[in-house]
Amino acid sequence: MPSAPESGLIRDETGTQRLLGYVLDVGQGDGAARCWLDIAPAHLNRHGVLHGGVAAALLDNASGATASLSVDETGRAPFLTVSLSIAFVAPAEGGRVMATGRKTGGGRGLVFVEARLEHEDGRLIATASGVFKRVRQ
Repeated sequence: MPSAPESGLIRDETGTQRLLGYVLDVGQGDGAARCWLDIAPAHLNRHGVLHGGVAAALLDNASGATASLSVDETGRAPFLTVSLSIAFVAPAEGGRVMATGRKTGGGRGLVFVEARLEHEDGRLIATASGVFKRVRQ
């Protein structure tokens, strides 16, 4: 997986991000946010694979940040998840996983995003489809 320039990386911004240890990349310039995690024992379920809730958090973050990028090049415009559907395809035991969002429709208020969670070896782990609502400040 390509490494991202530091200028587009968001680290330790929220309690959830600090707890899970993922990194959010909004700096690739292609309108797609990426969220990656180096899998540690704390991220595994009782079967020794990436917990579905952790996978969902990565997909949600990549998707929400992708929605944000559609109106703000810094990826920090606030969006809330309206709905998120996830399909789990394969397990991930260790290594790095990366979720990548892609805007599929909507406007400035509601944005539709699809995301893929892939292992560094190229395996598809999960997919997501969601609707995200802009929050005016």
